Parts: sequence; C-alpha cells; structure tokens
Amino acid sequence: MNEQASKWAGLLTEQRNPNSTHIDRCSTVDALRIINAEDQKIARAVEGAIGDIARAVDLVVSAFQKGGRLFYVGAGTSGRLGVLDAAECPPTYGIQPDMVQGIIAGGVPALTQSQEGAEDHPEDGKAALEARACTSDDVVMGIAASGVTPFVLGALEYAQRIGAKTVFFTCNPARTARADVAIVPVVGPEVIAGSTRMKAGTATKLVLNMITTTAMIRLGKVYENLMIDLAPTCDKLSDRAQRILGLIADLPPEESRKALDRAQGDLKTALVMTKRAVSIETARALLKKNKGVLNAVLGE
Repeated sequence: MNEQASKWAGLLTEQRNPNSTHIDRCSTVDALRIINAEDQKIARAVEGAIGDIARAVDLVVSAFQKGGRLFYVGAGTSGRLGVLDAAECPPTYGIQPDMVQGIIAGGVPALTQSQEGAEDHPEDGKAALEARACTSDDVVMGIAASGVTPFVLGALEYAQRIGAKTVFFTCNPARTARADVAIVPVVGPEVIAGSTRMKAGTATKLVLNMITTTAMIRLGKVYENLMIDLAPTCDKLSDRAQRILGLIADLPPEESRKALDRAQGDLKTALVMTKRAVSIETARALLKKNKGVLNAVLGE
C-alpha cells in the first residue's frame, strides 16, 4: 500500500491548492469565487500548449486524409470527455461515426457510473484498440490527467508498437509518457485536491474541441465559420442548414428550403448548385474533384 501511495502522492494533480484550503468555511458566493478564480487559469495553461496542439492536429489531419481514424483513450472523466467529443463530430461535420472514436476504461457502463478499477489494467487498453482493428494509419490520443493511468499507457504502448501515431495529454509535466506529441497544460492543483474532473477536465475539453474543430476546418468542412457539412438529422439541424445556405447564397428561407430539397438535403451540394448554377451531378463532381473544399470549388 505504501508503494502504491507514493506513486500518486507527488503528482501535481494530487497536491493541495493553497488558495482553497479554507473553502469549507466560505460562504456560497466566496466558494464560487475561489473556483472561478482557479478556472481562469485554465485558458492560459492551454494557450501555452498551442504549439503541441497544432502538431497533434497535423497528425490527425494527415491520418484522416489517408483514411485513418482518431482514437481517444481515457478513464473516468478523461474517457467520458473523449467519448463526448467523438460523439459530437458526426452531426456537426457529417463524418462517419468511426472516424473519431472514444474509448473509455470499463466500456459503456463507465459513461454513467464510475468504474474506477477498470483503469488499472494496461492490457485492457491494448485489447480495446485491437477490438477496433487499430492500424498504423490511425492516431491514438491517450488522455490521463494524472499521467499514470495504466489503461491509457497500455493503449499508447500498443499503438506505438503497431506504428500508429500517438498523442498524450496530461496535466502532470513530470509524468509525460512516450508519444509523438505530448500536450501538457499545467493547470496546477485542483480546488478540491485530486478532483481532476475540475480544472484538468476543463482543460481536456478545451483541447479536444480544438483538435477536432481545427482538423475539420483543415479538411474543408467549415466555410468562413459555418458548418457546411452538418448532417440535418433533426428539425434544429435542418433549420440551421437552411439558414447557412441563405447566409452564403443570399437566399430567402423558402428558396433555401427548395434548394436543399433539390440537393437531396446535402448542404454543401446545395451551395455549389446555387453559387455555380450547376446540376446536382456537376456539383457533386466538382466537390469530389476538389476534395470537398468549398473555397476551391467556388474559385476563392
């Protein structure tokens, strides 16, 4: 037990935060102010890691361009945030569900109920990637706020062995695992010691958003700042698609709806048909020729 305790005792994310040692005696408002003051440090820490985040994005874009995938691997909060980011990519950017995948220690049950012991087995991280037929074309991003999660480290070791590109995220600079890129925003000790669902979790969410969003921009799935590859799978997204088409093509709502109908619901195709005054077949051919990049199709 003493040997195990020493493994975590020195981690930055396990230290006591001197700014919150009296939080249990604070008023509600003062407790919230302490939390908010600590949260303001997160964006600065992430800013300091932008160079490494950019390197990770380049790896991901390269993988996508050759048909590879991005796997997030984590346990607890880290795993849930990876699953969340992966789940939100298909409706936002119209990608296939397997293009970005989240893997969490303990599987689906761990998404809604803590499965803490599941993170202790490195062989399970390896097995999870094997089950998804991970290859050298893929990118595996291990997420471990502490930097020592065995499930994550096992997955990264396996990914490196098969030649996949690897990214490691941690908030503990002294615990950086071997990887092609390490992203280490140093957010400091948590308001409640060891509760990495707080600052470390927020930093994780920011970084994952940055990686997939920027990768999708690089792939041409954004025009200006509009999601032109969204999947109109519900009334809200159908309405958004109509509004985006109206904004870019300067169409009134009813004309936008008709244009989308003519494009069989595909926003990007509707944009090319409208802006270039071409048929659906020609629009699709132009998009294919230009790898789906709308700026290239429109000659901008």
